[in-house]
Amino acid sequence: MGSNQIMFILFSVMIVVFSILTVTSRRILRAATFLLFVLVSTSGLYFMLNYQFMAAVQLTLYAGGIVVLIIFSILLTSHINQKFEEPGNKKIIFSAIASITGALLSILTILDFKFSATTQAAQEVNMRLIGKSLMSVEYDGYILPFEVISILLLAAMIASIVVAKKSGPRTDTQTLKQE
Repeated sequence: MGSNQIMFILFSVMIVVFSILTVTSRRILRAATFLLFVLVSTSGLYFMLNYQFMAAVQLTLYAGGIVVLIIFSILLTSHINQKFEEPGNKKIIFSAIASITGALLSILTILDFKFSATTQAAQEVNMRLIGKSLMSVEYDGYILPFEVISILLLAAMIASIVVAKKSGPRTDTQTLKQE
């Protein structure tokens, strides 16, 4: 087993373990920290594949920008010790069904795709071509995925602030006053 295979296994295990810890952690700051480890490990995979541009974007935009903003929003709202409530059985069952369905769909899609090896040499990286592709609305353009991702990230930021700003659990005296 070569060093590339060992690093791939290491990054893959880190991504899986920290992803599970991200979604199962009941402390919001720990979940954000685990998400940071997932994103950094993903950039490690990009470096292994010689996609330095994608690895740099992954590190600077996601790991460096988004997670830091999420952590700052948690710290600024003074809910650093907040724990999420224990999910009910109904939520656990529906989450498991959605996760298994997504995993099966992804696996079936990957297995159905016909990967073919090529004998062509790697092309030279042309920054002008990358820039035009990123800003193009044509068939090979990436402007629509970037816009969708930006809306998704905005929604994630708003959701993280809403979760961080939620008031703590009610005490018995608050319940009695409202009744």
